[in-house]
Amino acid sequence: MKLKIVSVLACTLFFALTTSAQNKNSTAKRHYDVAAFLYPAYASDDPRLRPFWPSGIGEWETVTSVQERFPGFYWNRKPLWGTINEADSAVMSMEINQAVDHGVNVFIFDWYWYDGRPFMETTLDNGFLKAGNRDKMKFYLMWANHDVVNVWDTRLNKYNENNVIWTGRVDRNEFERICKRDIDKYFKSPQYYKINGKPVFMIYDLPNLINGLGGLQQTIDALKWFREETKKAGFPGLDLQFTMWGANFNFSGVDADKGEKPQNAVLQKLGFTSATHYQFAHFLNVNDDYLNILEQMKKEWAKIDAEFDIPYYPHISVGWDNSPRTGKSAVVRNNTPENFEKALRMAKDYADAHPKQVPLITINSWNEWTETSYLQPDNVNGYGYLEAIKKVFLLQ
Repeated sequence: MKLKIVSVLACTLFFALTTSAQNKNSTAKRHYDVAAFLYPAYASDDPRLRPFWPSGIGEWETVTSVQERFPGFYWNRKPLWGTINEADSAVMSMEINQAVDHGVNVFIFDWYWYDGRPFMETTLDNGFLKAGNRDKMKFYLMWANHDVVNVWDTRLNKYNENNVIWTGRVDRNEFERICKRDIDKYFKSPQYYKINGKPVFMIYDLPNLINGLGGLQQTIDALKWFREETKKAGFPGLDLQFTMWGANFNFSGVDADKGEKPQNAVLQKLGFTSATHYQFAHFLNVNDDYLNILEQMKKEWAKIDAEFDIPYYPHISVGWDNSPRTGKSAVVRNNTPENFEKALRMAKDYADAHPKQVPLITINSWNEWTETSYLQPDNVNGYGYLEAIKKVFLLQ
């Protein structure tokens, strides 16, 4: 009889513990990787920035001179944190705290290579990687391999010359130099963002890469070599991320296989394993109301789901207005923090509807001031955009 009572008690206790664990799991908050692109031009100690911004504060020079260049102009934004030097580890430490406290746990660094050497690397090397609290966040690289024209230099861009100052194209030898350097210097960092152990590396301008390497087959070979080198370094592989510029893309000199999913076939040949966008302006009509843009975005996501087999990570842009550089621009309207929150919820719903892939969401951006697409607090919206992320992803 005593054994029977003990047995019943044991079963009751087991059931109670099991039910408690199940209830706990069912109500547990899902973790999301919210990744904001970081444009590393707001640095005060990088001599290579001075040809474009001679005052020595990077592209803050463009931000702070708008009213001087265009008296009475409508764009008059001011950063609440001031014209900070993001290549200062103490400043970056503050930014990391602010990012994480508001739900941003990954920075995607725009990373450049021109004239045979890296460009704008000090924000990552001297700022983020030397910050005392860097272990709070992850980072990965988006190789911004586009050409450099006069758009950064406000003294010249008004003439619309668009002459190429530096080309983003590289040949095979230089490509291998870049990849070996990134594997050794960045992929091996404990803070580097990985999916299933694979370092994530994003390429911005695929046509430029193909043209530099000499064609589609040469690019297939080069990217295969890159994946193999990543494995040799001790990783299970490389998560090669494609910057989607719209579902119906085509490349000069590249013939996709004929079939139902021709663009998908090209990406598979090249070895891309995931995709996201960088900016709404790349694939949507941004001279519109933000809520209309979100409707366009939903259609684009549905198209991507139908036409591509690799995981797509949903992208949200804060806005678009490039007029601080040029004086004129297409402008996203009504992109209030409240409407930005609606966009974030759509991205969260997309991630939840794709449970087999990592819940990664990309945002443009942490600090693209001169494109008016930034999360950092200002005199117009305060901390509104950061609070929207916190509400959606931390207070869910």
